[in-house]
Amino acid sequence: MADAVLSKQTFISQTNLSSEPRQLLQQGKQLYEAEQFADALRVWQQAEANFHNKKDVISQALALNFISLAYQKLGEWEKAKSAIASSLNLLQTVPNDNNQKTPILAIALNTQGRLQLSLGQPEDALITLQQATSAYTQAGDEIGITGSTINVAQTWQSLGFYRRASKTLADLEKRLQNQPDSPLKAKGLLTLANALRINGDLDKSLELCQQSLAISQRLQSPADISIALLNIGNTERALAKRLAELAEDVEDTEEIEKKNKAALEYYEQAANISDSGNTRLQARLNQMSLLVETKQNSEAQELWPKIESEFAQLPLSRNKLIAQINLSESLMKMLNVSNLELTSDKAEMTKEIANLLATAIQSAKNIGDKRVESFALGNLGGLYAQTKQLDNAENLTEQALLLAQASNAPDIAYKWQWQLGKLLRLQSRKQDAIAAYTEAVNTLQSLRSDLATINPEVQFSFRDSVEPVYRELVDLLLQSSEEGEKFQPSVQNRLVQARQVIESLQLAELDNFFREACLDAAPELIDKIDAGAAVIYPVILADRLEIILSLPQQPLRNYTTQIDQKQVENIVNQLRQSLGIRHSNQDERLQLSQQLYDWLIRPAEVELKASGIQTLVFVLDGALRNIPMSALSDGKQYLIEKYSIALTPGLQLLKPQRLTRERLRALAGGLSESRQGFSALPGVKRELEQVSAEVRATRLLDREFTSTTLENEVKAVPFPVVHLATHGQFSSNYQNTFILAWDGEINVKQLDELLRSRDPSKSDPIELLVLSACETATGDRRAALGLAGVAVRAGARSTLATLWKVSDSSTATLMTEFYRQLANPGITKAEALRRAQNSLLQNRSYRNPYFWAPYVLVGNWL
Repeated sequence: MADAVLSKQTFISQTNLSSEPRQLLQQGKQLYEAEQFADALRVWQQAEANFHNKKDVISQALALNFISLAYQKLGEWEKAKSAIASSLNLLQTVPNDNNQKTPILAIALNTQGRLQLSLGQPEDALITLQQATSAYTQAGDEIGITGSTINVAQTWQSLGFYRRASKTLADLEKRLQNQPDSPLKAKGLLTLANALRINGDLDKSLELCQQSLAISQRLQSPADISIALLNIGNTERALAKRLAELAEDVEDTEEIEKKNKAALEYYEQAANISDSGNTRLQARLNQMSLLVETKQNSEAQELWPKIESEFAQLPLSRNKLIAQINLSESLMKMLNVSNLELTSDKAEMTKEIANLLATAIQSAKNIGDKRVESFALGNLGGLYAQTKQLDNAENLTEQALLLAQASNAPDIAYKWQWQLGKLLRLQSRKQDAIAAYTEAVNTLQSLRSDLATINPEVQFSFRDSVEPVYRELVDLLLQSSEEGEKFQPSVQNRLVQARQVIESLQLAELDNFFREACLDAAPELIDKIDAGAAVIYPVILADRLEIILSLPQQPLRNYTTQIDQKQVENIVNQLRQSLGIRHSNQDERLQLSQQLYDWLIRPAEVELKASGIQTLVFVLDGALRNIPMSALSDGKQYLIEKYSIALTPGLQLLKPQRLTRERLRALAGGLSESRQGFSALPGVKRELEQVSAEVRATRLLDREFTSTTLENEVKAVPFPVVHLATHGQFSSNYQNTFILAWDGEINVKQLDELLRSRDPSKSDPIELLVLSACETATGDRRAALGLAGVAVRAGARSTLATLWKVSDSSTATLMTEFYRQLANPGITKAEALRRAQNSLLQNRSYRNPYFWAPYVLVGNWL
């Protein structure tokens, strides 16, 4: 979020400040910008006392605002609240006609709003930040307007009002674009670009960074040029990382290399142009970490002396210390993968890293920065772990953890809890390791909102820094037990915990998908939901495939297949391709389908039959999300012929309630004509007609099917079913997860807000959302996250969608049968879908799984 530190212009305007306290304010500001927060706090406290003695209320309020900012950086939240409350209370005593009041009030309101949002009070934050924007506008402070407007947009987003957030940012961009070229405009565009990068809108972020660069070049401002170049490099690198998560072919690899090369070039330009030591250092550090990441170790080693020379020229500050620690991390990675052949070379490099970290530890102590001291100690512990000095590594990691906890730094604490777990595991102290990993996961759970909006800069990756914590804990919990111990309480406790961790990982992945923590979790036991349903949790680990089976009113079971992760993913990807092609090789498809059946279902066949299970609910992991479980075959029958099937990201996200059949009504909308570059869907008209023949429906076809009319209808009538037959796509990027209306694309967050627009106090939520022509993005390995995201975010208890786009005629046939079955009071949604799929399976024209398999039910299956 945008900082509320007062601009130089505002400082100069405070002419009533006496010389000494005025100098103290400026000195504190310099210390704050140098990230010497404890020193800045002491100086500002001295200034505040002086202003109090002089009865200079406005200046005292300003000092208290700064004191609140320093306390926030130091993790002293209660003291931060008290300081900003005192600041605002003082300002209330100043007459409104005092010209000096408004700019200080704007700053204080922005600080309070940011603090309220950090403390989980978004409704209060929104009101405060809107007041701050008005005050900035009245004061004519363009930097303040930009910062507070971005804060307002992020608050709208945290409240779930994505369209309002988007409009706020769009209005801000228009305001900035209408201004003449100036350093303020360049900075404003860059601030907006950074906010968009945090939200995951990398393409738009890059565009605005480039605009900021062009303005700075026209103004011939080296400082602004270098900062823009640094940010462009970061955005190119982020784009490369996103591509790397999805890469499937040579063309993807080439594009990743191209973007990484561009990022390196921008970092080099930024370092060469900048007249700021801090900017040069950051550019060099980012350059080096990317070189190490892309295994260009020789080039990284050549860069090392340049970075050391930059360090020598900078004064002691938090920024410098963090830079030293980041350098040590890059050097440790380089040491780990380095082809240094001589043991003496490795020893020398290890010694230099240790000295670098030891210096950072002592310097952090000198400036009283426990957070940075923890950061350095933990990394030194990691270095000792790398050199197999496990006792020293454990001791340093524990020291780092205590400091992180003492300084209210959970974002650092979880890393040391994770590192401690790995160290204990190496020492075969399994129970202690489980305890440490559990604490790490618990800390991550408490950090949900912070992790969701963390700046996706080069040092952070969800897949590298968060997901492995969950998976490694599950790995430990599911390590094999003796056959006779399977139902012992200790083993059951581990299985219960493993199930909880799997579901928590699913939730964390969805938070990361949306770039915000927006999903409420309320765990439910399966036997309280459906006594005829079993829940199956497959977990793909590096060396094996684990299955947890939950049967109603029975102990949990787990089954293990020793098989490499890459082999599992290869089979899954082959089956996905085979199923999605109408004329694929039938024998090959059945062989692949049977292989997955043998891994996922066959070990549990006896228990499922003995328990009288009718419905299988899958909480799928990784690549398994991209294939329909209905198409698994035992060699004689498909799974859908034996069981109803549903998917869920976890029972934590499920609200157990059956669909009310009385007076069943549907809102049915769709596009049959070509629109926005998408092909026509002529079968949609027939599909909507047939849906209307089975249930009472309000239809919106083609020109009537707009985002506005859809929202108006949802508001007007509490439809339990919303059926949308139109082009759409599920992607691993929420901005590319959308449905198509006549007036354009509606992405998943906009759809969420639109479908939730009805008054929750006057109507029930949508029971069933049907998306009949959408598909998962081809070539996107994590595209099913988008499907899960739509399912849990759209406000519907259940979502019926397709993994790939199929023919209009088969869709219309299946949907007609689905609604016919759904009208029966004793039939669950999952069973209605099973019967509809089987009706296609029995039809000679549609027997191929290509036609009936892509339909999946996500969420509540009742």
